Amino acid sequence: MDTLLHWVQPFFAPAFTLWRTPVTWVELLAFVLALAMVVLNMRVNPVAWPLAIVSSLLYFALFWDNRLYGDASLQIFFALLSLWGWWQWLRGTQDDGTALQVRTLHPRGRVWPLVALALAWPATGLFLKTYTNTDVPWWDAFPTAASVVGQWLLGRKYIENWVAWIVVNVVSVGLFAYKGLWLTALLYALFIAMSVVGWRAWRRLLAPARAG
Repeated sequence: MDTLLHWVQPFFAPAFTLWRTPVTWVELLAFVLALAMVVLNMRVNPVAWPLAIVSSLLYFALFWDNRLYGDASLQIFFALLSLWGWWQWLRGTQDDGTALQVRTLHPRGRVWPLVALALAWPATGLFLKTYTNTDVPWWDAFPTAASVVGQWLLGRKYIENWVAWIVVNVVSVGLFAYKGLWLTALLYALFIAMSVVGWRAWRRLLAPARAG
């Protein structure tokens, strides 16, 4: 881990200053790729997934350097999950064997993401509090756990993924602002608006499917 961070250390040089806080090249590049990824997700374009992989690896380095170990570890999981999501969008099928389409969860099915979050949040928070030196274990744990749920919903093209991302992004704005990662906080503020737009865009795609 230390060897990897040493290799990327030159990329932690400041690119510019935002609100008296240096913004590194790592954060800037991750910011641009993440924006492009969300735009492509809104358009249901599978190219979003390789961008997600690269962006996640960059954010892993950034978050680890700022002792956000939950979010850092999540980025590695995201990179792996993005490979799965990429495959799902290219080759995945629904229960009836047809190609994945934008769809909505059955009302009873909406309980399970909430149950998963209720279990994963305290478990992640306890792990971070016990085994790391993070100063925000529970705050860091919530978007970590909720993002896993959101990523699964996105990979299976459930429209509810956008609701999960709105929640994640609202919490993350405060977390990153607290850590002085202002460009990333701005990114997640933009993500809030983009998630609303994504929800509306997928709703339009959902309507023809229902009509058919």
